[in-house]
Amino acid sequence: MTEDAQGNSPFPRRFARPGPGARRLPRWWPLPFGLAVGALAGGMYGVLSTPQYTATSYVIAVPTDKADPMSALGFAQAYSRVATQIAVLSDAQVAARVPVQTLKSQVRAETSPDAPMVAISASAAEPARAMEMANAVARALTANASHAKDETHVKLLRFTRAVKPTEPSSASAALTTLVGTCAGGLLGGLGLLLRPRRELGTAVATVPAPTAAAGLRGSA
Repeated sequence: MTEDAQGNSPFPRRFARPGPGARRLPRWWPLPFGLAVGALAGGMYGVLSTPQYTATSYVIAVPTDKADPMSALGFAQAYSRVATQIAVLSDAQVAARVPVQTLKSQVRAETSPDAPMVAISASAAEPARAMEMANAVARALTANASHAKDETHVKLLRFTRAVKPTEPSSASAALTTLVGTCAGGLLGGLGLLLRPRRELGTAVATVPAPTAAAGLRGSA
């Protein structure tokens, strides 16, 4: 006897199997889905984003006769931090033909720990504008340094002028597509690894309780 008086069966009912016309996605679908979405997102970002051009001008710190040659290295590092300050950028905005805030956000200064040289780089959507900003900040920095050379015994000289860049410095559409594909594949792989654990948890939850089996033996 498999049913009680109310017609209830102690065994859990099985779910109806899908018909022959129903199709289920393969278990590995998150991986190609992540690859496709990542490639699409990366490609759209590379195509729609505005390319940026970067121009770099170099200035060098030269010690005078009264200064230690090693002091030029320390002053070069100090001037690299001063290059992006308002005192210098306000003098450069007229020649660069951009506001101070634009110079502050698009100009950076770097120096080498081995050479007393400051690299002033400017980025812009137009190659000519990037060149003008880098040269304007370099001129303003050397002019400000010349006012204090009697006290510091170090002067800044223009080493090389910035030239108009011919290629954008921002990532190309091919590179952003590759990065997006890798990111999407990583997320899809993580989703693929997490999915079997969920299926295992569902299978364990359908096991009948011991009380149902005990009631079956009692009725027999």
